[in-house]
Amino acid sequence: MKIRAIVWGENIHEKRSATVRAIYPDGMHACIASALNQDTAIDATTATLQEPEHGLTEARLAETDVLVWWGHCAHGEVADEVVDRVQRRVWEGMGLICLHSSHFSKIFRLLMGTPCALAWREAGERERIWVINPGHPIVRGIGRTIEIPAAEMYSEPFSVPEPMETVLISWFEGGEVFRSGMTWQRGAGRIFYFRPGHEVYPIYHQVEVRQILRNAVRWAHTPAPAWRDVAAAPRRPVEQSFETIAAKGPRLHQDGDEGFR
Repeated sequence: MKIRAIVWGENIHEKRSATVRAIYPDGMHACIASALNQDTAIDATTATLQEPEHGLTEARLAETDVLVWWGHCAHGEVADEVVDRVQRRVWEGMGLICLHSSHFSKIFRLLMGTPCALAWREAGERERIWVINPGHPIVRGIGRTIEIPAAEMYSEPFSVPEPMETVLISWFEGGEVFRSGMTWQRGAGRIFYFRPGHEVYPIYHQVEVRQILRNAVRWAHTPAPAWRDVAAAPRRPVEQSFETIAAKGPRLHQDGDEGFR
């Protein structure tokens, strides 16, 4: 069975900017999905901000293995109920890949629990991405470095929690460095942040970047059944215990007492 992926994009820059539209005539989300669909093990579709429920309905997310998120100028326009819905699915085991400016998206900041702030500069400078964890599956088929001819600069400090793994570090022409590929886990879901992808440069057409995206989807996919009751806190009465026990001590939580959970 194929890995079911959704590529979510704001789909705003493509409509407003002739420069972006020339690079991504079908939208950045479509370009990223085309990269994923080069892998016969992945079935990638798209969703955008403008669709009802941003294209991320309960039913559609329930059938999604990995969600890829690109956002930049409209983080605040994403409905909180959709963000909560995505968070729950990550807890249940859906993978999440956040790209470029999605470090400031509601969903990434919610899952990280930190400001996710950084320094930046837009000067079209060269970026060299170093593979510092060459045995990691996300960089399978990638050499020691990736050269991006023109990019927006991101710089440390990057206020995110300590990751499980740092896979990639970027150096920029101006001298700054940035942890450009990191992983976390929240609940049963795997998360990967991947820095490249400023909209005015053809970065998602670059062969190595597209390979990392495919690798990341494979890595983020957890084929175990979803943990559907992840947010539940059910009461287990004595008579439902695995071993026979007798209730002891004071009991504040009584049957039918809605004041305690």
